[in-house]
Amino acid sequence: MASLSSLFDPQLLQRYDVPGPRYTSYPTAPQFTPGFGEAELRAVAAASNGDPIPRPISLYLHIPFCTSPCFYCGCNRIITRDKGRGEAYLTRLYREIAMVSTLFDRDRDVQQVHFGGGTPNFLDPGQIAEVVDVLRRHFHFAPEAKMDCSIELDPRFITPEEVGRLAAAGFNRSSLGVQDFDPVVQEAVNRVQGVEQTLGIIEACREHGFRSVNVDLIYGLPKQTLEGFSRTLDITLEARPDRLAIYGYAHLPNLFRPQQRIHAQDLPSPEAKLDLLRLAIDKLGQAGYEYIGMDHFALPGDELAKAQREGGLHRNFMGYTTHAESDLVGLGVSAISHIGASFSQNPRDIGSWEQAIDAGRLPVWRGMRMDEDDVIRADVIQALMCHGELDFDALGRRHVIDFRDYFGEALKRLAPLQDDGLVELDRRGLHATSRGRLLLRIIAMCFDRYLAPAADTAQPRYSRTV
Repeated sequence: MASLSSLFDPQLLQRYDVPGPRYTSYPTAPQFTPGFGEAELRAVAAASNGDPIPRPISLYLHIPFCTSPCFYCGCNRIITRDKGRGEAYLTRLYREIAMVSTLFDRDRDVQQVHFGGGTPNFLDPGQIAEVVDVLRRHFHFAPEAKMDCSIELDPRFITPEEVGRLAAAGFNRSSLGVQDFDPVVQEAVNRVQGVEQTLGIIEACREHGFRSVNVDLIYGLPKQTLEGFSRTLDITLEARPDRLAIYGYAHLPNLFRPQQRIHAQDLPSPEAKLDLLRLAIDKLGQAGYEYIGMDHFALPGDELAKAQREGGLHRNFMGYTTHAESDLVGLGVSAISHIGASFSQNPRDIGSWEQAIDAGRLPVWRGMRMDEDDVIRADVIQALMCHGELDFDALGRRHVIDFRDYFGEALKRLAPLQDDGLVELDRRGLHATSRGRLLLRIIAMCFDRYLAPAADTAQPRYSRTV
């Protein structure tokens, strides 16, 4: 961590602050097509059952509802205060669970369940526990000691007692949205959230045996200042969450309508935004957190940090995870699955998802089968995003290629990054320097065949890299 701070170069970071993928998948979602549908999903699921050693399963459930809009948000969500919509949604979600579960052999253990949103705790604890019970009836869950059951929580809409009910339902990990405790910033983004309220939920998670608590913060929000964000970091670090995600705000009002409520003149300048990032890196390093990659930090004893040290870290649509060998099965509106060498996504609009469920069809909107080149490049980009290094010979043996020959053009694109001290190459491979670890996306982009050359990356579909 100290090396990240000491080598922080604002001018360099600003120069490389261009639009680029977050690489929660490779290929990325813009490459998915409607040509991959229900028949294709059934085929890849059947093929995935044929492995000699059954692959475990990770389940992601999308709960799209929020009671009010946070103006910075780019997630797929539905704003409503009508709790009846949650009950109607669950009725169809249970049908989807029943249909999807038949695709997988019962000898395949579910080792991870994650509820995302939206706001999963738009549902009450009884409804959430019922969802878990339905999953248990249709899938085979691993023993409790091997299970990760996590949920994203809005601390404004849950009580400590309700946290206990979630623990009783099997949840042992949580992620809390905070973004910033500064009241001025909270007003500007329409998310007013009390400090004591939030800290009380963190403490309740600990009291009820949650193995890990994550807190999300955002730098670059409107009216954010160094002084205010410093207070937010101090308050958060005092609570000592196991993990922290420090996201850079991506202002894309043409893509995300709620962001049109944010006035561009209220946003920090690019220089000020970098100062906020540097402040966060300084404080987290001093507090003993390890940099995992991208926006994520963890205490040394957390399983995420251990997985990175031991080579078992993985990155997917849920972010960084320890379940590298799992097939990911997404359930609910907009959810994405990664089964074998394929991706598939449910419709982003709830009406299309509902129509498919009501017709008894698997609700597949789009997807893709990965070709051999996709699989090779996905392995490379996964290694970079999780560990910041490549072993050319090991990758070559794994995919039966001559790495330097196969990736000749990519290695040429790395030359400017090498000149800028972001990467070092030698006979054995490549590794990101301490300076380069803040720009893993830029390094990975050199290996992405779907992007224009690295010098021409102004694609509005992606957020900026810093």
